[in-house]
Parts: sequence; C-alpha cells; structure tokens
Amino acid sequence: MTHRSCLAGVTVGDGLNVAVVGVLNVSPESFYAGSVRTCGDDLLRAAEAMARAGAAFLDVGAMSTAPYLTGRISEHEEADRLGSAVGLLAGKIDVPISADTSRSVPARAALEAGAGIINDVTGLMGDADLAAVVARAGAGLIAMVSDGALAPLPLGSGGVGHPSSGPDDPVGIVSTRLAESLALARRAGISPDAIVIDPGIGFFRRSGMAWHEWDLAVLAGLGRLRALERPICVGVSRKSFLGAVTGEGDPARRLPGSLAATTAAVLAGAHVIRTHDVAETLQAVRVAEAVRFSAGVGQGPSS
Repeated sequence: MTHRSCLAGVTVGDGLNVAVVGVLNVSPESFYAGSVRTCGDDLLRAAEAMARAGAAFLDVGAMSTAPYLTGRISEHEEADRLGSAVGLLAGKIDVPISADTSRSVPARAALEAGAGIINDVTGLMGDADLAAVVARAGAGLIAMVSDGALAPLPLGSGGVGHPSSGPDDPVGIVSTRLAESLALARRAGISPDAIVIDPGIGFFRRSGMAWHEWDLAVLAGLGRLRALERPICVGVSRKSFLGAVTGEGDPARRLPGSLAATTAAVLAGAHVIRTHDVAETLQAVRVAEAVRFSAGVGQGPSS
C-alpha cells in the first residue's frame, strides 16, 4: 500500500523524494542558538535562504519544546511571537509555513497569520482544543509523540491498536502513542490524508531506558511505523542523543552526526526530514534515498 499525505499543498510519502523541512525559531530559549532569529529581517533572510536551498516548507517555533529545558512561556506570549513571525513570512516565501506549537491559542494565531500546517510535539494530547482548531482550518498536521506529562489517552472506536509494549520495545510504545494521536485526529475530523507522524526523537526521557539508547532503537526500527499507514517525519538535527553518541556537547558542532542520523532515517523509511541545515541535509538525503531505491526499498522518486 502507498502511504501519502498532503501538507499545505506539499505531497509527501511513498514514491516521492524525501521532503526536507527547514527549522526556524523566534524563541531565544531554543537549545540550538544557530536556529534563533529574533529580528524580523534576520528571520526573513534565513527563511529565504532555506527556500532557495530546497526546503519543501519551513517550520517556525516560538517556544522551546526541548524536554530538558525550562523555556515555557505563556500561551499569549507564544501566540504573539508565532503570529508575528508567520505573518512576516507568509506571502513573502514561496513555500508553505508550519507552526511548531502544542497549544490552541498560538496555533489559531499562526493559522490566521498564514500558516498551513501545525507541528504538535504532543500529538494532540497537550491541549484538548487543538485538534478542533486544526480541523476547522483544514490545516495539515505533523503529529509527534513524547513521554510528556500526560497519561496515554484511550483509543477510540476504530483506532489502530497495538499489543502492550514494555520499556524494552521503544518502537512499540511510540507506535501505540501515535495510534492514539491518529484516533484523536480522526474524531476531530482531521483528514488522514493531511497527517504525517513523527516518532519524537529526543522527547522520551522517562522510559526507564537511557534516552539516547531509546532514540537509537526508534531510528533502527522506524520501518515498523509503516503499520500506521501515514508518512513518517523524523527530526534528528543537532539533538542531544548525537552528543551522547559522539561525545560532542555543543549543538553547533553536531552537523556531521546530524547528517549521519539523517542518512540512517532515510534508509529506514523516513519521508520527511526536519533540519536546521537545509542545503547540507538535502545532499545527504538525496544520496541516502538513491541508495534506498536502488536496494528496492519502496518505489523510485517521481521525476
């Protein structure tokens, strides 16, 4: 079965080139200072450069979501930051804009300002109103999951169920949480064809397993998520598990590790890669997907 979705006019999935998404932040608290653009002119120049480099769309964040940082701000401050940033870029950039938020008030502000996609690191579990906001706007959704602070929500009727998984099966746990997010989206009226799933690399810190081992296990088992029948987005760019593996504590020096992990993700079946470094990542992605298709894993990319 071919798995494809359309996010704000960008079709991703099986048989297509892997889409590379450029990450921009207007939050000074973000873990990687190189992604932060608090000045409007700087933000616009960085966005234009990413679009020229080949980004399929841009993902803009206004509050740090790194689970090991304390960067939480009020939803109204996040809404002001996010709405202003999206409003500045929408109409000036030739690619769609995604808003990285888990809260309905900032999401609404971003959508009204011109965003066409919501990237939610809680998979619709952080704000009970967010799913309805996305559905009413007809927006695309990147549903990521994390261990977070919330207990897992029950599956609705028709949900994709999975056997109970222990802490030694990270992919099974991630798959179950993603199935719950897809069930929430379905109940809210979000079309499955507008959803991409994300296994939350870097966002599981309370599993009882060393967090970097968790992330490596999820990357290695990424192909199992195809059972959920949605394209897969992976974000590994400059994340802390790379520092644990390589001994490099500075995110600014993790580009080589990011490219290696990106290659692994594409070879394992990722359809979308989220990155701070569009041009460099795009080269790695094109080589990895050429190897993947030559090996007969999936159809070749459309020409």
